[in-house]
Amino acid sequence: MIVAKRPPLIAGNWKMHGALNDSAELVSMLKKVVVEPKDAQMLLCPPFTHLMAVGKWLKESNILLGAQNLSHQPSLGAYTGEVHGSMLKDVGCSFVIIGHSERRQFYGETDVLVAQKFQVAKAAGLIPILCVGETLEQHQKGKTELVVVGQMMAVLKMAGVAAFSDAVIAYEPVWAIGTGRTATPSQAQKVHALIRATIGEHDATISSDLRILYGGSVKNDNASELFSMDDIDGGLVGGASLKAEKFAAIFQAALVRK
Repeated sequence: MIVAKRPPLIAGNWKMHGALNDSAELVSMLKKVVVEPKDAQMLLCPPFTHLMAVGKWLKESNILLGAQNLSHQPSLGAYTGEVHGSMLKDVGCSFVIIGHSERRQFYGETDVLVAQKFQVAKAAGLIPILCVGETLEQHQKGKTELVVVGQMMAVLKMAGVAAFSDAVIAYEPVWAIGTGRTATPSQAQKVHALIRATIGEHDATISSDLRILYGGSVKNDNASELFSMDDIDGGLVGGASLKAEKFAAIFQAALVRK
């Protein structure tokens, strides 16, 4: 079997959802979907309080574990309420979401803070999923390129392009998150191509190997068309990742990606 150079990644962001019992049932059902190594990867990102339990349930499985956030502090210390990257590694995480639009919108995370978190994640041996994307107002004013490239440049300036050799970028048009609206496949592809070209200006090899996910209301009924685009390498899935049947269908769509 020939493994794709950029194996698709389907990441489930559970956000602040799910009782532990519900999570156990969801994981049990998804483990039946990924019973052996596939040409695509499945990743689950539960809330902090569920990480240890979900990590135990995923042992001996082919599903990966990730976190939704981490502290920007470079070392352990007296930072009440914060979680360091090394702690995430301790409970089995291999990925962490960085700079999700909800973190930027509701908690005031700036491009600089996001870049700091990216560096901390890399230092801890985690694979960061860097989220970039524009708001509805920015989209309507034609500022998509300016915003997305600006968010990426903050990380490039602080961490350097080499840091993207083992990282993921997720394009999440903020106007499509949780709204039921979705960028058309051609709209999404245009931004994904921009993201790859921006990295390519610094290192062509890293750009070619970089996985870029789409994260704006990915559903089982639009996944196949989105994943057929040349530069869309999977999805960062929100609400649909809480339903085993829907999330499994999205994962299956990634398996047949051309």
